[in-house]
Amino acid sequence: MKRLIVSDADSTFFRQEVIELIAEHAGTKDEVAAITERAMRGELDFAASLRERVATLAGVPVEALEKVRAAVELMPGARELVAECQARGWAFGLVSGGFEEVAGPIAHDLGIELVRANRLEVTGGVLTGRTVGPVIDRAAKAATLREWAEKLDIPLEHTVAVGDGANDLDMIALAGVGVAFNAKPVVRAQAAHAIEGRLDAVLDLL
Repeated sequence: MKRLIVSDADSTFFRQEVIELIAEHAGTKDEVAAITERAMRGELDFAASLRERVATLAGVPVEALEKVRAAVELMPGARELVAECQARGWAFGLVSGGFEEVAGPIAHDLGIELVRANRLEVTGGVLTGRTVGPVIDRAAKAATLREWAEKLDIPLEHTVAVGDGANDLDMIALAGVGVAFNAKPVVRAQAAHAIEGRLDAVLDLL
């Protein structure tokens, strides 16, 4: 049986929230972290909260993103989960409410070809405080899971979705196996499965 495993990135595949790492370079980390926490608990609309947080990043030099990528730490078990999926011939994808400029290169280094995330607008070598293209929100994550499954000819019942925040709830509900990982209470309450600690514990559910 071929499977598709789709994971959220920030605080799921990555230890940190990438937008908070960027915000350190803008001097707005505390403000951004407070908004992120409320959004992940489901208290704020994700798209609106993203606009508000990204706006605080205006003026950050694009070179700072290289330092952010270097600062990202993988969640324990993340690398092992990807390697095992590859060994089994399963597809693995990252879908993120964070940013392709950071998630993309990290995924590429791990051999992950399926990546979708928001993109940051850059003008004159600095972030403008806006994103470009469609926002990868709760609905977009679920649509991405469905799109990738259809592209790979994998039935939805053979898909797995893993996430920690409220914007992961739609894809967790859609997947054949929905997993709350180190998750907020609203996610643990709605997901069929909940795990803590190591990301490769997902394999024990299959």
